[in-house]
Amino acid sequence: MAPATAFQCLLALLLGLVLLSMWPLGVWIAETIEGRPRVAAAIGGRIERALYRWAGIDPAHDMPWSEYAFALLLFNAGGALVLYGLQRLQGHLPLNPQRFGAVSGDSALNTAVSFVTNTNWQGYPGESTMGYLVQMAGFAVQNFLSAATGLAVAVALARGLARHGAQAIGNFWTDVVRSTLYLLLPLSVVIALLMVAGGVIQNFSHYLAASPLQPLAGHAQQLIPMGPVASQEAIKELGTNGGGFFNANSAHPFENPSALTNLLQLWAILAIPFALTCTFGRIVGDARQGWALAATMAVLLVVLAQVAYFNEHAGNPLLGGGVDQAADALQPGGNMEGKEARFGIAASALYAAVTTATSCGAVNAMHDSFTPLGGLAPLFLMQLGELAPGGVGTGLYSILVFAILGVFIAGLMIGRTPEYLGKKIEAAEMKLASIFILVTPFLVLLGTAVSVAVPAGRAGVANPGAHGFTEILYAWSSVANNNGSAFGGLAANTPFYNYGTAIAMWLGRFWPIVCALAIASSLAAKKRLPVTGGTMPTHGPLFVALLLGSILLLGVLTYVPALALGPVAEHLLLHVAR
Repeated sequence: MAPATAFQCLLALLLGLVLLSMWPLGVWIAETIEGRPRVAAAIGGRIERALYRWAGIDPAHDMPWSEYAFALLLFNAGGALVLYGLQRLQGHLPLNPQRFGAVSGDSALNTAVSFVTNTNWQGYPGESTMGYLVQMAGFAVQNFLSAATGLAVAVALARGLARHGAQAIGNFWTDVVRSTLYLLLPLSVVIALLMVAGGVIQNFSHYLAASPLQPLAGHAQQLIPMGPVASQEAIKELGTNGGGFFNANSAHPFENPSALTNLLQLWAILAIPFALTCTFGRIVGDARQGWALAATMAVLLVVLAQVAYFNEHAGNPLLGGGVDQAADALQPGGNMEGKEARFGIAASALYAAVTTATSCGAVNAMHDSFTPLGGLAPLFLMQLGELAPGGVGTGLYSILVFAILGVFIAGLMIGRTPEYLGKKIEAAEMKLASIFILVTPFLVLLGTAVSVAVPAGRAGVANPGAHGFTEILYAWSSVANNNGSAFGGLAANTPFYNYGTAIAMWLGRFWPIVCALAIASSLAAKKRLPVTGGTMPTHGPLFVALLLGSILLLGVLTYVPALALGPVAEHLLLHVAR
């Protein structure tokens, strides 16, 4: 089978699996989060009610957006403090067989903010820094809660569009409890068991000493890390978190042993974000609205995944084209640098696109070793706002904000007051949508500019020139968009980057969330307008094209100058050198 055909088949298989799970999973989310299905109540109803009694929560209380936002921010700030404390006290805690000590203050703060914001940016090697208790009670728990937070915001915005004349958008505590108890937890158990069956490790053993066939100088034995990996791996992917148990992340054979586990991980990353479009259609009472959003997401993902693959398959022009036979032998069939042989170019390029199209950020290859345009694809997917399909919840509420922007642009073109699902889009919604969309590019471009301007920022760059600039741009794009992946060539575990990226992660997560909740409240209070002959349909190909145009237009206008200085310039330099 030709390499391109193999990639197309893998992409088609993945999208087919996602398509099969979209509707049942989306309906299940809509039903459980509203507390309707009897099956869920029979299984977890007692646990849910016990949690409410213990925490003093009234599940029937409908919150206005300000109360909802306050509860969300308080909950996540508390989670950050707990996770920070676990890292600082690690040397005194159990389940730490390697006796790792306390994590430094700046790294602990960065990591705490990272996992709470669903970013999972890791400036440290996991297997030589964190004990099992921190990995489980800290990171794995936040993997559940950060995903549940994003899902709650998406459902709240959907309620805002579905309700009319209402002053409230739901109850944050019940949304988080139900999405965790009925969705994330049971699915994670199933995926973890499948991971173990596929060869992912799950234990509490001490690290094992092994004698390699060819010992390194001064090292007669090699230390093999162990740990409860499968349980964290499941929610890492399902919750679009991305933080790896090991420094090599999903390139490590204990996290991702085979092509089958790789496919399972890819499905787990995409399953909930795509299913939430069906959840949205269910909540607003029109399934076609959800399918239009899903189609937009799929087009962006497929196109940019193709860009990543074909550039990686083409390889480095300096090592091909018959110029040097010895150099040609270094990249048979494309650019294999930084990739695992068990995955190859196709699965590596697809994994890079999927994890940056979502807020997952897991990696099974070194993005720093991608070709310039092969690396541009995952970078641009993040810069678009990670809405193709985006993270758990974040993708849905982000694309809904762009939908509001799209109908506003359409309204200007045809001279009508813009409407979306029967709600007038007016000045208040557009101001909030503008802030929502602009805050992330502001953080990305400001962070990049400061980093290249000050010595502390440039000190971490190992590759000067256009590639080094791309490493910095990628890092800030990753943290501000709450992705967490890295090119890998930037030494970012320094006070400058730890404090700076922590600020970007926090603002990049919660500033848009507050805007989305305010938009939800504003829309919920409005009456629904009847459909007339002049109402623009928002469920057909025309709307999908309009939405795609709005997303790409903003992404291109915002980031093309920076991309021209990084991956585009590097690509041109390679061809000039040839």
